[in-house]
Amino acid sequence: MNKPLSLLELNSLVSELIETVMSRSYWVSAEVSEARENRGHLYLELIQKDDRANTPVARASAKCWRSSWSLIAPYFERTAGVKIRAGLHLLLQVHPQFHPQYGFSWIIDDINPEYTMGDMMRKRQEIIRQLKTEGVFDLQKELTLPIFSQRIAVISSSTAAGYGDFCNQLKKNEYALDFHTELFAAIMQGEGVGKSIISALNSINDRCDEFDCVVIIRGGGATADLSGFDTLDLAENVANFPLPIITGIGHERDESILDMISYKRVKTPTAAATFLIDHLLRVLTFMENARDDIRKLVQIRLQQEEIKLQRLSTNIPVLFSMVKTRYEMTLEAILRKLLQDMSKALSDETMILEKATARLLPAIERKRLQQVHHLELLTQRANAMNPNRMLRLGYSITYGKNGLLRDASSVLPGEELTTILENGKIVSVVK
Repeated sequence: MNKPLSLLELNSLVSELIETVMSRSYWVSAEVSEARENRGHLYLELIQKDDRANTPVARASAKCWRSSWSLIAPYFERTAGVKIRAGLHLLLQVHPQFHPQYGFSWIIDDINPEYTMGDMMRKRQEIIRQLKTEGVFDLQKELTLPIFSQRIAVISSSTAAGYGDFCNQLKKNEYALDFHTELFAAIMQGEGVGKSIISALNSINDRCDEFDCVVIIRGGGATADLSGFDTLDLAENVANFPLPIITGIGHERDESILDMISYKRVKTPTAAATFLIDHLLRVLTFMENARDDIRKLVQIRLQQEEIKLQRLSTNIPVLFSMVKTRYEMTLEAILRKLLQDMSKALSDETMILEKATARLLPAIERKRLQQVHHLELLTQRANAMNPNRMLRLGYSITYGKNGLLRDASSVLPGEELTTILENGKIVSVVK
């Protein structure tokens, strides 16, 4: 049996073999599963996933020493617009290294930012295509910013200078316009951006009636930090939000998917404040112009009505005279008609009365004659029964104590009687 190799001897042999067989650099595409920096060096964990199962089929570690990373990092971040982080696809130029003490690793010589840009652009385009397929890409653009947009929900980091600039510009605007802002704090850099902003949007949605619009501002930061605003979940939440959303999260040359999907995209937090101030100023200007127009219209109308009144005041005497004359003629005609009607009615009633009188007088005369004849008969009867006439014919009338005496048996002895004659009377006592 040959003498066994020590581990150091074995590793050194492998190292010599690798340096001999794989002496050149290789370009390789891989996805970053983990990225960290330490003392200026970059350490990556690379993976390749199965296209169908989305599970890793290969893994490797890679290092970029400080001497190289100090040159590669600024160019990569400036060109690609992102920092190297988990989830990015990179095209790396690497060479193998097997250190007897630390083992095997790939040493990064260069990173192609155009490849990452292309991959990111492909993902962005895929997200945009899906949003358009869902019919939500332009939903925010179809909203209307309320006329009086003064209640502002702000999504930002509470410590961001841009947030302070935004609030100060609204508060100290030269037109003394009144705004109310309320902060919904969120992470604005790193991998947690999307989830943090969605959480803030959910909190605002619970109080949706209390706000007129939402402002998402970042206030500075590197261009490489914009990748957190290019996620499908965040875009869908913003697109379907019921309030207009204004974004001021990047620089003029950078536009995230969040910017594309929002109601209004501006460059900076101060530009967002300026947009809101200008919007309310336009409303104020419109109202002031409307007030002036109303005042002018009222003045013109008052002048027109005053001219009408002057014309009427001038025409009133003439019109009154004409009306008076017309009504006097009408009254005279009515009076003449009334007199004619009264005269005719009086004549008609007189004729009726005369006819009634002509019929009534003969009847009255006949009635009178009948009553006169009846009265004469009664007179004759009364005269025939007159006591004085009987006395003149020789009769007498005797009265007792109880009045006219008719029955001799009713007289008692000693009763005094009085007898009336034509001439005088006789008093006697019964025996």
